Amino acid sequence: MTYKIALNFEDGVTRFIDCNPAETIADAAYRQSINVPIDCRDGACGACKCACESGDFMLGDHIEDALSEAEASEGFILTCQMYPKSDCVIRVPVSSDVCKTKQLTFSTTITDVRQLSDSTISLTVSGEALGKLAFLPGQYANLMIPGTPHHRAYSFSSMPKDGSISFLIRNVPGGAMSGFLRHQAKPGDTISMAGPFGSFYAREIRRPVLMLAGGTGLAPFLAMLDKIAASGGSPHPIHLVYGVNQDTDLVEVDKLDAYAMALRNFTFALVVVDEGSAQPRKGYVTHHLEPDQLNNGDVDIYLCGPPQMVEAVAHSLRERNIHPASFHYEKFAASA
Repeated sequence: MTYKIALNFEDGVTRFIDCNPAETIADAAYRQSINVPIDCRDGACGACKCACESGDFMLGDHIEDALSEAEASEGFILTCQMYPKSDCVIRVPVSSDVCKTKQLTFSTTITDVRQLSDSTISLTVSGEALGKLAFLPGQYANLMIPGTPHHRAYSFSSMPKDGSISFLIRNVPGGAMSGFLRHQAKPGDTISMAGPFGSFYAREIRRPVLMLAGGTGLAPFLAMLDKIAASGGSPHPIHLVYGVNQDTDLVEVDKLDAYAMALRNFTFALVVVDEGSAQPRKGYVTHHLEPDQLNNGDVDIYLCGPPQMVEAVAHSLRERNIHPASFHYEKFAASA
């Protein structure tokens, strides 16, 4: 048996390694050519101190100067003394370059490109190289705009399946990627992808979860729900509030319906800004944050949307005197 360990570096690069139960994280990383910071290997210097954000493990012998009890209680670990007991996510406080590793790049083939609405394009790519792709649900990739030296960042909207992966892409007037997808892209075209990146991803579910999506910010939540469904569901309530400007901006609602049917503890609400909307919930996402969903702060909140939405939600929580157990967010802005 081996466990999958995600190493999240401070420059946003994520690399995955396999680790045996009787092997330390440091040894497994070095075996796979990733030089995580280390010095003594005996739990005495603290040079390999990182933070475990998810997963179960056992720590070997170490001295207080290297890792104090207070630090251990906050999730800090020594990679030279950490033995995994499950898949884990580890935050490494240095850049990937320092560890002599780099982002992975994949050559993929477009298998499907569709305009779901005036504001949203769906892109599916596949390729043999994607068989090696691993990422945490919620993370993103950089897609190269064919024929240019430029790339754009998009969250994965599904987990890998049969060598395919999907994205939801905002249709930006004058946007380089939007223009390519609308007017040029066709099945069989090649597109390069680098990743995964990002610290916005689903952590282990330990309490109720509130997901807040704005527009194509729905994408990472579809990947999260994909992963949750594949792992057998959640023992805690998960509620998603999905906000858009107009009814025609609502996409992938059929997928949300399917998740609501498949996951006993999952519910969702649609919110539309337009006062003429056919939806019963109108206005902004902040108008529809119910007290039971906020759970007096005993809740993990995930938010993906434009900067104004992130700021509005943070302001609303302060006004309500709600201090969530955790608040993870991803801001995105359109690029012309």
